[in-house]
Amino acid sequence: MVDKDDLREQFTNAFEGADYPINSPMDLVPALPNGPSTSFESGDFSMTAMELNQTVSGGDFPYDDVESFVDDIMEALEEDGEF
Repeated sequence: MVDKDDLREQFTNAFEGADYPINSPMDLVPALPNGPSTSFESGDFSMTAMELNQTVSGGDFPYDDVESFVDDIMEALEEDGEF
């Protein structure tokens, strides 16, 4: 079972170092500890940043802060049945 709070914390920690506002997923790459290979795992959920970008397509760019960006990621993953 996925711990959504843990996953939210992982996303926040990984993406909070980006230079906001961000205008595209490419703006996030320098902030990621392992670049596109950065992985996020909780319970049965496991996805790299690159896979996340493919799964959560679009988004409401630009984002002014990490919280709104992570909110949209979590919502999109839930809508896609990832957890």
